[in-house]
Amino acid sequence: MKNAYRRPESALVVIYDCQCRVLVMQRQDDPDFWQSVTGTLEIGELAINTALREVKEETGIDIQQAGYYLYDHQQTNRYAIRDIWQHRYPPNTPFNTEHVFSLQVKSDEAITLTEHLAYQWLEKNAAMAKVWSDTNRAAIKDCVPDANMPT
Repeated sequence: MKNAYRRPESALVVIYDCQCRVLVMQRQDDPDFWQSVTGTLEIGELAINTALREVKEETGIDIQQAGYYLYDHQQTNRYAIRDIWQHRYPPNTPFNTEHVFSLQVKSDEAITLTEHLAYQWLEKNAAMAKVWSDTNRAAIKDCVPDANMPT
């Protein structure tokens, strides 16, 4: 039987291309909320497996089949769960723990949305300005090379 509540632990995957443009996606349930790939760890699932699964589910990119490298930054963020999403988590669960990953893809990589309204490829600073969450902004800043730096 599936647990009715989400586990307060997730994976965040910042995807960027060979030109250091960052993929950001617009949520269906909150069109003002733009983000990188993110998803909840399922019971017994490791963060890296969540990252692999969520990238495939949300973008259509099969990291392993494409031969890409998913980089685990060995970094976790802790943030307050938004009030409008609190009902998804067990009672008295104020915080989520987020594991940070990044993925570089080819500049012509096809994106197939399944859970979002739209996507954009933005230069690093524009992506940082567009995403809603502070932890997503920090991950873009830390994980994506500057466009003039070799990747």
